Amino acid sequence: MAFKKLNLQIGVPLDRFIKKKQDDFPYATGELSQLLRDIALAGKIVNMAIGKSGLLGIEGAMGKENVQGEEQQKLDIIANQRFIRALKHGGEVSAIISEEEAGVIEFNNPDGKYVVAIDPLDGSSNIDVNVSIGTIFSIYRRISPQGSEITMDDVLQKGDNQVAAGYLLYGSSSMLVFTTGAGVFGFTYEPSLGEYFLSHNNIETPEDGSYFSVNEGSFFSFEEGVQEYINECKHSGVSARYIGSLVADFHRNLLKGGIYMYPATSKYPNGKLRLCYECNALAFLIEQAGGKATDGHQRILEIQPTDLHQRTPLFIGSPVMVETATEKLTKMAD
Repeated sequence: MAFKKLNLQIGVPLDRFIKKKQDDFPYATGELSQLLRDIALAGKIVNMAIGKSGLLGIEGAMGKENVQGEEQQKLDIIANQRFIRALKHGGEVSAIISEEEAGVIEFNNPDGKYVVAIDPLDGSSNIDVNVSIGTIFSIYRRISPQGSEITMDDVLQKGDNQVAAGYLLYGSSSMLVFTTGAGVFGFTYEPSLGEYFLSHNNIETPEDGSYFSVNEGSFFSFEEGVQEYINECKHSGVSARYIGSLVADFHRNLLKGGIYMYPATSKYPNGKLRLCYECNALAFLIEQAGGKATDGHQRILEIQPTDLHQRTPLFIGSPVMVETATEKLTKMAD
């Protein structure tokens, strides 16, 4: 289902917004709309758990690592379970890939039209210090025929094939930001009413920006082109902003204008961020908002994944800044 760009009134509830857009396409059967509602519902539950984590004793680490070799937090597990449960019970999804799971999660639902890739809790190492964290999701139509078993071709699709993507940001106010291929829309959660309301209509990122976001602690392991670009930012007065939560850094730069960079390093020569359930979703969003996303050489959405947990470098944000950073990398590589 492709949505038209609409200038709906700020304050429209999420359900009404989705219904209005679905009504624009009489042939739409409603599964994608319901899937977005399922994600929004799970986000409410996760948001509530995060808000009470200190009181419920669910902060801190689980004492084991996930498939990425990263220490799992208790809320990582809770968020993963909540989203899996919501998507399974919704009935629209045939399979999920998740940062917290080694393989494909199949729902024994061959009639499900969609496959979801999800990072249930991005930035979870910031939980214990009350810094913004989030959820990132991508939605694809399955390639194999409905009624058949899910295949790896269904879950390893290029980002260009996404039908919807977005993120939930849990912070000073909680937001749901998503696209279905015709604009980016932001909804702010009003907890006393338990509802998301349209707060950011047809988001467009600035052509150029005044912020750069990168972990400068790894500066000397970056490629020479990245080092040169960072130094150029500093000499031109561009402000450094780095939270350490991908969703939070991306969200600020989306609205204010800037570039987020996670380049290849000596420790992570293929980059650290995951293509399928982090970079593809945000690349789809930023392009819909007028920005760009590359791995330093290639457009993110054109990369063919070969592994569920494939990593990639990421340069994403305002188009002028991404183009300049990419040019520096290309020049130094030649």
